[in-house]
Amino acid sequence: MNLANRLTVARFFLTLLFVAALTCELPYSRTTALVFFIIASITDWVDGHIARTYGMITDFGKLMDPLVDKIMMAAAFICLIPLGAFPAWVVVIIISREFLITGLRLLALSNGKVLAAESLGKHKTIWQIVAVLWFLLLLGIRELALANGDLPSWWPIAWTWIGGGITAVAVVLTLWSGLGYVWKNRALIQPE
Repeated sequence: MNLANRLTVARFFLTLLFVAALTCELPYSRTTALVFFIIASITDWVDGHIARTYGMITDFGKLMDPLVDKIMMAAAFICLIPLGAFPAWVVVIIISREFLITGLRLLALSNGKVLAAESLGKHKTIWQIVAVLWFLLLLGIRELALANGDLPSWWPIAWTWIGGGITAVAVVLTLWSGLGYVWKNRALIQPE
């Protein structure tokens, strides 16, 4: 197993650690979850860079890298629902879009076609990561602030208004990129 693939596997285990930290009630668990998510996000970029730069692209990487990315993001969104970061309907939209596009890609593959990722989908992913990081950062700040006495006065505004704005952008890009991708490839799903 080459280095890029090892990083993909490591990201999967970092995701498990992230979920464990985010869902437990130990001191500084939210801050720990933030650190695990940041490291996992960095490995996502690094493994792709290594694979492309050093010609380490493998069938394992082609399959597992996007799958582990989806697991990481779905886990983050799901775990942040009970913490009040995202309403359930937002998470359903985001995860449904991922299942829909994955299904479309599998359908294309069964017909001998490969559907590449598009730039709008990459922007969607960036905004989703920003949304998750924003709420994790605020949860970490709240955790540290409450341990030291008091929550900053700006915190509710950052949580509700800025977090809501970032989430809105992520949802709009998720819907727009998903519908555009389906429309562009609609020939795959039209009855014969």
